[in-house]
This record gives sequence, C-alpha cells and structure tokens, in this order.
Amino acid sequence: MIPIKDDNYRRHFPVITVLLILINVAVFIYQWHLGPGARAFVYRMGAIPWEITHFEELPGLEQAYQTGLPPMITIFTAMFLHGGLLHLLGNMLYLWIFGDNVEALMGPGRFLFFYLGCGFLAAATHVITAPDSMVPMIGASGAVSGVLGAYFLRFPRAKVHVLVIILFFIRIVRIPALFVLGFWFVMQVLSGTGSLGSSGPGDVAWFAHIGGFISGILLVMLFEKKERVRIYRRAGW
Repeated sequence: MIPIKDDNYRRHFPVITVLLILINVAVFIYQWHLGPGARAFVYRMGAIPWEITHFEELPGLEQAYQTGLPPMITIFTAMFLHGGLLHLLGNMLYLWIFGDNVEALMGPGRFLFFYLGCGFLAAATHVITAPDSMVPMIGASGAVSGVLGAYFLRFPRAKVHVLVIILFFIRIVRIPALFVLGFWFVMQVLSGTGSLGSSGPGDVAWFAHIGGFISGILLVMLFEKKERVRIYRRAGW
C-alpha cells in the first residue's frame, strides 16, 4: 500500500513540515552534485554506531572520510541525508501526508523539537541493536516514523487514500489511518525481528523505524497543545 493523501483537514500551514522537506531535498541535490565524493560525505555526516558507542571516529579512515564532529552530532546530520532518490521521495511523501496535522497539534516550534527528538531516539534504538556496526545510518526515516506514531495515536479514524497494487489489480482506496499505519508498523517489526538472525546489518535500519514510531506515540503527549487536541476531537478525528 502506498499512501497518496489523507482527508484530515489542514488547520494551519505546515511551515516546519515544508521547511524540513526543502532542507532534505537541498541536501540530496548537494549530495548528487558531489558525484564520487558523495560516499565520503555520507561517512562524514552519517551516524555510524561504532563511532557513537566508542566516542571516536573509525580508525584508519582517509582524511576525506573524517568529519571532526563529535559522533553524537552525526545523529542529527544523518537525518538529512539519503541513499537515493526513492529513499528521499518515500520519506518526504510520508512527511508531507502526515506531518501537517501533527505539526498543527503542536505548533511549529514544538513540532521541530518533536521531529528531532524522534529522530534521535530512533537512531539510539538502531545503535542499541547494532552497536558495532560500521555502516553509516542515514535518512529521515526514524524522525518520520515518529510523525507516523503521533498520527496513529491522535488521528486513527482519519481516512488515508492508498494506492493498492496486487498483480494487475490497481486501485486507490480510502482506509482509516489506524489500519494503514498499524500495518506499516507491523511490517517494520516483522522485518526488524527477521533481520536479527542475519550475519550483519542490512541496508534498512528497521529498528530505527520501530523506535521512532514508539517515540512518536509517547512524545506527542508531551509536545501537543491540549486545546488543539480538543479542537480535533470535537471535529470527530
């Protein structure tokens, strides 16, 4: 299922959501212009679990791969890097569909801290499950997963338009967010637990998605403005 849009009314212009999308796109364009140098850029700005757990950079790195930043800082810089166009588009699509209403619950300032907080906790979850991994973790997936968790908790009845493709069956259907995001989370858990038996970390940080989603469910209760929650409840969401 690929979400396309939701029917949840947008009560405020999503300033931070749009700004985050623009920053992610700008950084991706910069990566693309680096050409072969993009790999070194990812190592400099990506979050490498081994570096975070050992409080130092990987030994023996070429100078071009060395960042000089404290490893903990890369948890935040990694949120704005992506491994490819589809990786970027997928994350930004989910952020655009679900971010506006979550931002409306909190206001721009709170939403920014919420987003970064979810991204941090998502990365921490990945580091805990793969502390010795030397593969850079990049992408907005963890932070966006937090947005999905918040939406799942506060707007379970909102209808989401999803594109369903099963062989030659292609159709757009409206499904409650409870089922769309619930199905998404179950898939992350199944993929994450399935990856535990592998010999090494895969290309997808599944546990970052799981940690981000759970963080979003918990943190939305801290960052939301109660009067805005009441407005949405009166509207039937």
